[in-house]
Amino acid sequence: MTPSEFTNRLAHEKSPYLLQHQHNPVDWYPWGEEAFEKARREHKPIFLSIGYSTCHWCHVMAHESFENPATAKLMNENFVNIKVDREERPDVDRVYMTYVQATTGSGGWPMSVFLTPDLKPFYGGTYFPPEDRYGRPGFPTILQRLAEAWKDDHEKVLGAANDAIRALNDYTASGPAQSTAVGKEAIALALNQLTRSFDDELGGFGGAPKFPRPVTLNFLFHVFAREGHESRDGKAALGMALITLQKMADGGMHDHLGGGFHRYSVDKFWHVPHFEKMLYDQAQLASSYLDAFQVTHDTVYERTARDIFDYVRRDMTDAGGGFYSAEDADSLLEKGKPEHSEGAFYVWTKDEIVHVLGEDAAAVFDRVYGVDAEGNAPEGSDPQGEFRGKNILIQRLAIADAAKFFRKSENDFNASLADSRKKLLAVRDQRPRPHLDDKIITSWNGLMISAFARGAQVLDSPEYLASAQKAAHFIRENLWKNGQLLRSYRQGASDVSGFCDDYAALIQGLLDLYEADFDIAWLQWAVELQAKQDSLFLDVEHGGYFSVTKDAPNILLRMKEDYDGAEPSPNSVAAGNLLRLAQITGQKEYAARASATLAAFADQLSRAPTALPQMLVALDASLAKPRQIVIAGPASSEATHALLREVHAHFIPNKIVLLADGAASQRWLSDRLEFLKTVGPLDGKPAAYVCQDFVCQLPTGDVAKLRELLSK
Repeated sequence: MTPSEFTNRLAHEKSPYLLQHQHNPVDWYPWGEEAFEKARREHKPIFLSIGYSTCHWCHVMAHESFENPATAKLMNENFVNIKVDREERPDVDRVYMTYVQATTGSGGWPMSVFLTPDLKPFYGGTYFPPEDRYGRPGFPTILQRLAEAWKDDHEKVLGAANDAIRALNDYTASGPAQSTAVGKEAIALALNQLTRSFDDELGGFGGAPKFPRPVTLNFLFHVFAREGHESRDGKAALGMALITLQKMADGGMHDHLGGGFHRYSVDKFWHVPHFEKMLYDQAQLASSYLDAFQVTHDTVYERTARDIFDYVRRDMTDAGGGFYSAEDADSLLEKGKPEHSEGAFYVWTKDEIVHVLGEDAAAVFDRVYGVDAEGNAPEGSDPQGEFRGKNILIQRLAIADAAKFFRKSENDFNASLADSRKKLLAVRDQRPRPHLDDKIITSWNGLMISAFARGAQVLDSPEYLASAQKAAHFIRENLWKNGQLLRSYRQGASDVSGFCDDYAALIQGLLDLYEADFDIAWLQWAVELQAKQDSLFLDVEHGGYFSVTKDAPNILLRMKEDYDGAEPSPNSVAAGNLLRLAQITGQKEYAARASATLAAFADQLSRAPTALPQMLVALDASLAKPRQIVIAGPASSEATHALLREVHAHFIPNKIVLLADGAASQRWLSDRLEFLKTVGPLDGKPAAYVCQDFVCQLPTGDVAKLRELLSK
């Protein structure tokens, strides 16, 4: 039987990642009791392989090892083999990633871990090559050695596994923080640490590879708002955020034709990306560019936010309204042929551009986007030679400078360049597209709902509001069952219950969505979700939230996420949500839970605050005087809309925006916030109330006066 004729149990799964492996000659099992029982019955160790469908090195290891019949034979004879999609099962991934990082000093995907039948790890790593190289064992050698160790040194292997679990339990045990007080000194320390690692020429922090990490940008914008335009720290924080966003927007990590951003840059110039596109990056970066636009009113940031939104609406949105997870880094070089390469869909030869645009337009385009006949990948950024003679578009000239160079008006030049991009995109769209992971993940959708809702506010866009609303309705209709969230949807809802990050991210999205359309139903659902999150994940004794429920089956460690990485920790998001809910509902219990969450991470915030920049955003909110902006007037009134436009033109963190329109649904708010019963239109016309600690200044219906109040 050839590999293409073989079909394993993964053929019955919904995950695109698992389905990619359904024809491996490996006898794969999904994570579940059938596999565990087989391991116990046959007294075999488990080989656990964790990855995701758009992971480049996962593809490499699959082609080299899992599609190899000889390697598959070794796996099938000696191990029970389990495949896990880390995006479907972050709980499984988190436990074994902690083990791999603790034992090897690094982590990543594909993750390869060997377990006892009771799921305790005894050996692990990430990518293993198909043969012995450079004095290091290849995957077949590792399989043989571990199979022999399991048979010949069985007690020693079990002892190592038990020791590993004891050590991990000690490491992740939740206890009281040594310090429960954390204040603005943690914010100052984080700013100092970021300043020391900042690349003041190219933006970003540290050298290659460079990751966007929007949580850091969120923190810097909050420092700017806290310290002010004129302070040294305020200027430094704003400068770091804006330089980074500008360099990323210019760079090859930004898709200049189709919009959106790739995962990260392999070089320090933001030039050569790892080409996969993740929904959580689009969501968070769109919000960062909106922040930059609110602060500067520079249309460069507005355009970049819009092109992210337009990309997601065009290529990453399900017909039902949910948002897909990712697009792959790899794609076929030509239709109908098996050869594929990372970035093949995105890169260009100089001749291809001339063929599409003609000599004159191509000369302009090439100069602006750094196109070269030999290819433009920087030295050292293309070790596999995949981009030799190819160009990854990177904006080398500012539009104003380029227009001046070519002696055209800026408007004419912009229009001409946009036409060239449109033509190239049309040709690119005829190429074989990268694989689309069309799984709809609740937490990532929450982040994207938040971004679209903010885009609707800041950019006054009904289209973006509709995208946020439709996605929220999709989650409610498909992934909210019997008062509990489910993790994901693909050809139907999964049977995996939602994790803490699903609740936290969706609550954030709903709070932002309320401030965009003032539908009280979003607030009511957010309150319901927060109650469920508290009942499932809250550490009542020590504060903060566990990632999984207490009774989560087959999960050896119950951990609290304590790192804001590519995605923010659910604890960081939850702390911010609780502070907002405290303002919106007037219930002090929310603020108390936020304080307890911050206290649970006080030691880390005091020692290494840059590990939790999004939690520092919540800390900043907890230290600030809460601010409320109430617009009193009918939602349909143009005067009301004008006041809201003015509010959203300003970057004002740590605020809530409420609508008092006299509708019956708004009584839900006024029943909780007594001061709302005293606000109303001014002389029969819509009015804005700017309040602090629920004490309001005199109302105004004048946009210029409101601008003055908001600037104080």
